[in-house]
Formats: sequence, structure tokens, C-alpha cells
Amino acid sequence: MGLRSDGRRDRRRDGPGGAPPRVDTAVGRFMLGSLAAIAVIVVGGFFALRSVAIDEATGDTRDRVRAEARLVEAAGLSDGIVRGDRAAIRRLDDLVAGQVLGDSIVRVKLWTKRGKILYSDEPALIGKRYALGEEELELFETGGAEAEVSDLDDPENRFERPQGKLLEAHTTVRTPDGTQLLFEIYQRFSSVNASGTRLLGALAPPLVGGLIVLFLFQVPLAWSMARRLQRGHREREQLLSTAVEASDQERRRIAADLHDGVVQDLAGVAFGLAPLTAEAQQRGDEHAAGVLREATGTLRQGVRDLRTLLVEIHPPNLESAGLRVALSDLLSPLAANGIATSVEVQESPNGAGSSSDALIYRVAREAIRNAQAHGRPSSVRVEVTRPAPDLTRLTVRDDGDGFAPEARDRRGADGHLGLTLLEGIVAQADGTLAVRSAPGAGTTVELELPAR
Repeated sequence: MGLRSDGRRDRRRDGPGGAPPRVDTAVGRFMLGSLAAIAVIVVGGFFALRSVAIDEATGDTRDRVRAEARLVEAAGLSDGIVRGDRAAIRRLDDLVAGQVLGDSIVRVKLWTKRGKILYSDEPALIGKRYALGEEELELFETGGAEAEVSDLDDPENRFERPQGKLLEAHTTVRTPDGTQLLFEIYQRFSSVNASGTRLLGALAPPLVGGLIVLFLFQVPLAWSMARRLQRGHREREQLLSTAVEASDQERRRIAADLHDGVVQDLAGVAFGLAPLTAEAQQRGDEHAAGVLREATGTLRQGVRDLRTLLVEIHPPNLESAGLRVALSDLLSPLAANGIATSVEVQESPNGAGSSSDALIYRVAREAIRNAQAHGRPSSVRVEVTRPAPDLTRLTVRDDGDGFAPEARDRRGADGHLGLTLLEGIVAQADGTLAVRSAPGAGTTVELELPAR
């Protein structure tokens, strides 16, 4: 899309979207996007199904630890296990080795509430003491069962580290005399992955097949829509060319009215609401403060949007006469009032106007207006230089009263509202705007814009 010297996109030359869209390109992009969407769905579905499988496996592990605990409680647990009786340990060991341990469960432990291991199929752990976690201790009070991924870095799990990732589950059991103990099993995590793989294998083929069928049905529809868009693009080009040509003068008039009327009024209201917000906060009325803050933000955003719109509209004589003449016109009212003025514009190397001229003009106008209205200068100088091929610099310097930096921070108290709002527009153009001043030392406004 072409750019005019005022920075506006030249729709009359290239149209709103450049050349008419190619049908094959549009359909190709659609196909790539659809394939990417299918890939995202497949990958996301895998992880979602895997998460479901892990949750189900965790629930199954809780159910299993309850079942194994009831088996141990009924058939292998005796009061002697609490005293460390060897016969009681052998009896429980026979039951665990024969009916509990297997391909899935690789470790069994029996704990006291104080963290002593009364039994384990790993004899080296019997009699050792380790601190129980809060969840394990809570089971002594509430009952039930818990399951979680094992932390193999814990010292009590050092014998399980060679087994790889494990899922551990706990529940409580009671000896015949009523002593409450914590029963713990360790299950291989690979069984969880296997469950997720089976679930994915069952659901993935119909899901992916349905997506592919949908994709194939959409391709001819996308081709037809792209052709219609191409025809509509050409028709809009013709209509837009006529509309832009007919409305150019009207847009300039509207821009002037907006700048001198609505924009200033909205900005004034926005800054006027700020002290009301502060007063509401001081009163502790958070609702009113929130409403005022939201209203202020909306007004400021509206002002920024309007300012951006104004910058895109071509100044009255910028394109036809050039930047030097436009800036001279800005200075002419000052010269008529006896203020010495000078303007120097370094033309671009290619002799054409810069796409940044509209913003340069806008900043210069605000700086000159502020100098005339508040600075009482005896001279104002405007310079536009190009210190590098890809950089344009505007400098507006006056010898007026100047102002303290903190005065400008008081939200337009010294009349510099226009420049304050322009800072956001300059930032959108990847430029910088600096205002340097001091009481009695005049004011310098410097704008730097990259080539666009």
C-alpha cells in the first residue's frame, strides 16, 4: 500500500489492502491454518487425555490402597507387628509378597503416627524413623486415602529410586487391639502412561478422522469465498477511490473542528476528573473513585484516538506547498505580532516529502502555539534537519519565559496539554519527543522520527 507525503496510506493508488488477494494464496493460507489447528487439537488432546488418565489412575490407586489395606488388616496384621515381633513380621511379609506386590506395586510400608516404619518389604527400612507429612498425619484423624507422585529425593524413598517415577498412596489400618497405623503402597507410574496411551489410541482415530473430513469439505468452500472476496475487493476499490476523493476536503474541515473543539473539551474534562478521583479516594469512597477513574481512562483513550486520527489527516497546504511553507504559515501570526521568527528545513535526499511530515507539522504547531500563548517570546526558531538518512529531527526553540519541569507534570496546568497528548502519538511512530525548559530560559521542543 502506498504512502503519501502526509503519512496517510494512499488508497487511491493501491486500495485498502494493496493488490487484489490471490485466490490460491488465500486458500493456501487457509489450508496451512487448518492443518496447524488440527495439529494443535491433536497435541492438546493428547495432553488432555493424558491428564484425565493420570487423574483416573490416581483415583484407582486410592481405591487399590484401600482394598490392599483391608486385605492386610484382615489376613496379615497382628498386634505383634507394633512390638516388632518377628513372627508377626514374617506373617505380614508372606501376605505382602504373595498377594500385594507385583508388576504394578513395588513397595509396601507400614508406619506409626510418630513416623516409625514397623514393616516394609525392604527389611533395611524396618525400625527407621522419618517425619510424616501433614497429609499423612491428617489421615489418622479423618481416615480415607490419598495418592500423589512420590518425591524420590526424600530419604525414606532412597530404596525406591531405581524403580523410576512412582505413585504413592496412603490409608489407615488398625491392629486387632485397635492401634491405628498408616499403610502405604508404591505403584509404577508407567502404568499411568500406558493407560493414557490406550485412551488416546481409542479416541484419537475418530477425532482426527473427523477433523480431516471437515478440512476436506472446507477447502472448496474456502476457494469459493476467496473468489468472492477478490471480486468484492475490486468493487470496493472503485467505490473507495471515489469516496476518498469526494471526502478529502470534508475530512480536513472535520479535523479542524475536532482539534479546536471536541478534543480540547474532552481532554479538559479528563484532567478535571483527576482531582475528583483523588478526593473520592481520600473519602474512602472506592466505588465513586473507581467510576471516576474508569471515566477518566475512557476520556483519555478517546482523546488519544482522536489525536491519532487528526495526525493522519493532511494539513491544508503541506502536500501542495511542502513542509517549509507549512511551517512558515505557522510562524506568520507570530511575525505579525513583532516576534522574530526563522525556519530552516533540510530537504530529504531524494527531494520528495517525508512520510513523517504530518507529525512534524503537528508537533511544530503545538510548540509554536504554546510559545505564543504562554511563553511571551521575542524570537522563535524552527529547524528540520536530517542528521542521518533514516532519521528526521524537528527543533522548535523560543526565548520566552519558560517553565519548571514539574509545572508540565501538573496535567496541563501550564497549558502544555497538546504536547503531553502528542507524546503517545510520537511513541506509536517509534519516535521520541523531548521538552526542555527552565524559568526565564525559554523552551526547546525536539522531535526525532525514524524514516517510515
